[in-house]
Amino acid sequence: MTSETDAPTPAPGPTGAWTPEQVGDQSGRTALVTGANSGLGLEVSAVLAAAGARVVMTARSKEKGDAAVAEVRRRAPEAQVELQMLDLASLASVADLGTRLTATLGAHGLDLLVNNAGIMAVPHGRTQDGFELQLGTNFLGHFALTGRLLGPLLQSETAGRRPRVVSLSSVAHRFGRITPRDLMREKRYEAWSAYGQSKLADLMFALELDRRTDRAGRELLSVAAHPGISATNLFTGGPLGRLPAPVRRGLGKVGELVMQSAEQGAWPVLRAATAPDVVGGEYYGPSGAGERSGPPVRVGTSARAQDVDMARWLWEEAVRLTGVGFHELDPTGR
Repeated sequence: MTSETDAPTPAPGPTGAWTPEQVGDQSGRTALVTGANSGLGLEVSAVLAAAGARVVMTARSKEKGDAAVAEVRRRAPEAQVELQMLDLASLASVADLGTRLTATLGAHGLDLLVNNAGIMAVPHGRTQDGFELQLGTNFLGHFALTGRLLGPLLQSETAGRRPRVVSLSSVAHRFGRITPRDLMREKRYEAWSAYGQSKLADLMFALELDRRTDRAGRELLSVAAHPGISATNLFTGGPLGRLPAPVRRGLGKVGELVMQSAEQGAWPVLRAATAPDVVGGEYYGPSGAGERSGPPVRVGTSARAQDVDMARWLWEEAVRLTGVGFHELDPTGR
């Protein structure tokens, strides 16, 4: 379990600087990466595939997904990679993917689930199931997907491997607040506040999943990671993309000075997904000032992320909203 602290923990090793060159042989592992058509998801998929993993890449657009698969194969011609369609803003889509993969993965199971896809600071909207769009996509969709794939993940454990779930949070979790009386922000919506809530929920989910797998005596590792401030389409297609063109160009130039690349932003995710010294409940992010950039290390969380009572409430509310219980960990599904 991670202790409650706001201070980064130095990375192990003689230099303290982890890089993707330290990703070991991933042959025999099967990974699923959500939002793999661009940005962090594409980078994570490419590195895992080049290291020998079978990678299931998900995307909402088949055209963009096919292009991403082609890019991974260009980088790693021997890559074992496939595309599956997934819309995290639809519980029906999540259930459909869970059913398909449970059937196709069979006895091998799933070794790694990277809950990467997300949207940031978008105008007010609703998912197909009526959830606030950012909470529904970033958190509830991934909560349901993890529950749907818990069987394949534990099947990997039965086969003698140790599965992992890596959930993507953000530095924005530090200003996020869970609002039980207005979880869907129906009374007042502010895009960045809603984003912070969704990213805090992602981190609390990762920590609560670790506590529950620990109590159940399972070997599954649940960890979290964040990319710092990275130049991905969350910015170019999100808040930045909605600004007037002259402002967008100016901010883009500033961003080049303060943001790290999507490739470097993927490093904390890759370390959390592959490093042999990872412990359940840990949180990985960049080591630089403000956790904006730099080699990945174990980092601290906000005090709100460590609120066990709120995490329990959030879990139970997510079960109620999605209809997905983690029965393999708790027969009551709570």
